[in-house]
Amino acid sequence: AFVSDRGDHSFVAVYDFDPERVRYVAPSVDRDELPRWSPDGKQLLFVRHNGAEQRVTLVPLHPDPWGIWISDDAATAEHPTAREIWHSTNTLAGSLPWHLDECLHFMAGGVIIFGSEQDGRNHLYSILSSASTAKSDSLRQPTLLTPGEFDVENSIASADGTEIIYTSNQWMTNGKDGDRNDEDRRHIWRVKASGDKPVAVTSGATIEWSPVVVSNSTSGDGSELFCIGSSATSAATPYRITAKGREMLAPQSVPTDFPSADLVTPKQVIFKAADGTTIHGQLFVPKGRTATGPAIIHTHGGPPRQMMLGFHYSYYYHNAYVANQYLANLGYVVLSVNYRLGIMYGRAFRRVPNGGQRGGAEYQDVLAGARYLQSLPIVDSKRIGLWGGSYGGYLTAMGLARNSDIFKAGVDFHGVHDWSAIRSFRWDNALSAPDAQVAAKLALSSSPNLNLSGWKSPVLFVHGDDDRNVPFTETTNLVQQLRKQNVEMEQLIFPDEIHDFLLWKDWVAGYKAMGDFFQRKLK
Repeated sequence: AFVSDRGDHSFVAVYDFDPERVRYVAPSVDRDELPRWSPDGKQLLFVRHNGAEQRVTLVPLHPDPWGIWISDDAATAEHPTAREIWHSTNTLAGSLPWHLDECLHFMAGGVIIFGSEQDGRNHLYSILSSASTAKSDSLRQPTLLTPGEFDVENSIASADGTEIIYTSNQWMTNGKDGDRNDEDRRHIWRVKASGDKPVAVTSGATIEWSPVVVSNSTSGDGSELFCIGSSATSAATPYRITAKGREMLAPQSVPTDFPSADLVTPKQVIFKAADGTTIHGQLFVPKGRTATGPAIIHTHGGPPRQMMLGFHYSYYYHNAYVANQYLANLGYVVLSVNYRLGIMYGRAFRRVPNGGQRGGAEYQDVLAGARYLQSLPIVDSKRIGLWGGSYGGYLTAMGLARNSDIFKAGVDFHGVHDWSAIRSFRWDNALSAPDAQVAAKLALSSSPNLNLSGWKSPVLFVHGDDDRNVPFTETTNLVQQLRKQNVEMEQLIFPDEIHDFLLWKDWVAGYKAMGDFFQRKLK
């Protein structure tokens, strides 16, 4: 089974090898995706949500309702049919959830596991494939498997198809407080598909992700569990999960000169933005730091990402974590801000109505981070810089444009600088929308380019000129404008390099240039 994407709609199709043919499953004008076969291969599950609509307003957020569909004859019929077994509410919270592709499973016994944010958090639910034909109302309703104030990120099925193994930032168990630091980590949990209390598989001051179940007849239940894991001072490596915890599979793969002893363990900090929004961050304090000195704000890219209290599972943010450690090693207090629009703090935090090109509300969180740093006795409030890549580059430029009085230097890696110039990359039907002009004006007002008269602080721009994510013109244009007002600028441009640099030497060169720049401007 596969998805044929037609632009404004998509089909789920079945490809037969013998006789060779393609059969479309209940084709419609909507978007069908995420096909999953039942364990016995007789039923096909897929997700359906609305097809594209022309002339839809751009500024307000719109719900994206969706449903779970089952085909009972996809394996045999010339023209397969399908029936809907569950449908979301037509609300923002009921919209197609984040990471559904990793939270959708066809389990043993006709049980379907799916992710939904209908209660404000990305949780797992179970429902029977026969729900649409069930006589009992209770059997037609899904069962919540993972209640609590946390988000499930991804999941896999156990070897026998009766359990779900998932990763989350769960820090409360059965309503009782646990280690709140786990809000900014990942651990592995398991829960029965039929419903029961979730059980922690890993715990502690570590991070685990990408669980894998491997069949093994020598173990009690016929399988073993493996994962990738890290910590604040050890990078990602494979582990076997045992009753005693996690066991490193290949310790010889860790270089003997890996500088774990020179790394700091970041501290979770929680503070409030001006509008009362709760913001999390990771604070890196140089070892032995007691005197007042410079500090740096870091903002991640994405923006649907979350920096954590250790080495990250994504290479781009793994590199960013390393860069923050590098800056701490140079003597800077570093605060990495998990601003709104990021993940793992609920849907309302991730999908704010006035974020990004709709108002840039997340910049409040950057300012709140600066205020937090200014409150620390080990921080010189007159020597605060900031840096970030991609969306973090956008927020870096926002800080320099709007608050050069606070941010005395910045390093902008391939950042967005004018939302209105690239709105077609961010919005469908940008030119035909009824509020296109209003949206363009709002997008510009949410951009650094609107406030360039206030940009006084020096900046280093780092960008590859074959960037496919953020057009290189975002940097070339801004540089010309800043030249007119004699802003101090430096550049590190990589010919033929893409957005998230392909070459390791370019990452190293970029971060070394950043360290050198801050040493000259803040030290």
